[in-house]
Amino acid sequence: MATAEHPLPARQHDGAARKAEGFATPKEDQKPQCARVLPTRVLPVIFLPGIMGSNLRMSEQRREELGKKDNIAWRPDSLGAANVRANAKESPGDRQLRLDPLQTTVDIYDPAAEFGVSGDGRHGNVGLEENFRSPLLTDDPATMPNRRTAVQKARARGWGEVFFKSYGKLLQHLESRLNSTFAHGKLQPAWQDVVGVDPQAWSPDPKLPQKALTEEELRKVATGCWFAVYAFGYNWLQSNGDSAKIIAVRINRVIDELKASGYDCNQVIVVTHSMGGLVGRALVHPSYGNLQDKVLGIVHGVMPAIGAPAAYKRMRAGFEDPGMMHDAKASIGAKVAGNFGAEVTAVLANSPGALQLLPTESYGNGWLRVQHNGRELDAWPKQGDPYREIYKVRARWYALFREEWINPCGLPVDHGGGTFDRTCEYIDKVQVFHRTIANTYHPNSYAHYGADRARRSFGEVVWDIRNCGNPAGWQNWPIVRDSGQGRLEFTEWDPEGVNNIGAMPFGESLSEPIHATLLAPSAPGDQTVPMKSADHQLRSGLFKGVFRQTGYEHQSSYQDPRAIASTLYSIVRIAQQANWTCK
Repeated sequence: MATAEHPLPARQHDGAARKAEGFATPKEDQKPQCARVLPTRVLPVIFLPGIMGSNLRMSEQRREELGKKDNIAWRPDSLGAANVRANAKESPGDRQLRLDPLQTTVDIYDPAAEFGVSGDGRHGNVGLEENFRSPLLTDDPATMPNRRTAVQKARARGWGEVFFKSYGKLLQHLESRLNSTFAHGKLQPAWQDVVGVDPQAWSPDPKLPQKALTEEELRKVATGCWFAVYAFGYNWLQSNGDSAKIIAVRINRVIDELKASGYDCNQVIVVTHSMGGLVGRALVHPSYGNLQDKVLGIVHGVMPAIGAPAAYKRMRAGFEDPGMMHDAKASIGAKVAGNFGAEVTAVLANSPGALQLLPTESYGNGWLRVQHNGRELDAWPKQGDPYREIYKVRARWYALFREEWINPCGLPVDHGGGTFDRTCEYIDKVQVFHRTIANTYHPNSYAHYGADRARRSFGEVVWDIRNCGNPAGWQNWPIVRDSGQGRLEFTEWDPEGVNNIGAMPFGESLSEPIHATLLAPSAPGDQTVPMKSADHQLRSGLFKGVFRQTGYEHQSSYQDPRAIASTLYSIVRIAQQANWTCK
């Protein structure tokens, strides 16, 4: 449909002052050029994705070592059928080299061409929906100098740094709705699922009751304010504390650039997904990001607040079977990340960031269990120290690490090659990180997460010993075969009784070897983070609102309408606390 006017695009912070600029049109074009009155205030919204949610590039040295035509280390949006098959067949050693925290960085948008592909081509994962509307992300007129499209502007905000198929819907919802609240004095229809709605629709915990958001409250927050939505990827292989320091620099740069362009901008709102929540908490801790005063508040989505036993399970048995997962995008990512323990361990045992997803001391005792015929033989930790009692244990079949899986490529230690001792050094640093942020939550925080009994998660990890009459000496059994997917074989039955483990009652026959199997998850959650871990946010007593929801899988949580609605509600509540230089 033709428009009766040419709306002049809103300028952001490209070095120009806050003013509208006209442009040339053919003389036949008689439509007026209309300038919007740009807001004086800007409250940026910074989105931080979860593990494997940021695109990574490898160093030139590593690219040459692997003989790759490009420097792509991780880009889940490009996982078409052919790439999935190729990556699924990749050896553990090649995975270790490709996803090395010492040889990878975030693939940040740069318009310049690289390996024959422009920056827009590299970040071609960003595509705006047909009905997307934002006064801040619009195509420049064709005759405007240095013209940029709405998609290019979104890429410059970092939208292409993240797994767009998973997070793109959220980014577009936030950008379009936060910047289109009222028209001609009337509430935009898109806000009818948030404004005036009883928050009970989004399952708030009754300990933190929420009041419905009124039109007047939204009007007061939105009038004269621009909510610029950014997505900041981070290297999820490195420590989340280090990532927080890098994100802090980027946030300071955004604030400084907006101020230089004449805007009143002092703080940002942070929205996180999963592991991004740990980065967000570190972001406001003095030892890491030290941005306590510049972060107005944080909305945490599906955060493993005190870790997740799924991290142990995946290093021993790979990611969950894609065929059993509800979400196709999550299934593809899991398949490429590794369906076998050896594939996952080769990456995660050498990744400080991923190791920080392991259960913390706060998770409690007894989440790793060994049982025989339904009777518990033992459980760990016993003394509240999973680092010493589980993660750094060696020469036990139930320990976290199979040492031969840590450095499959045989990389020398002085070139970054992993050893059990180096991984233990990482574990020591993981413990320090866990303890440092244990009670760190921004005082203006909101959270939503899965508390779904139909979406079973690993609240505990249970090894079940089978085909054994007497499991005496089970702690020291050697592994004969390991499926890499949760089944260990310890011995074949020997009729002569020479190699038997334990003893069998007289007359009992054995049809298959003695083995231990990882039992299926049984705890409520979102198929990844158990409710017990996420509930630490509620138990902390530091949150303004906590929404305990159902109906979505971990990776796809931000595609759920209730998760999006509660996020918008939380952002507005946080924005009500903003302090502006100019009143």
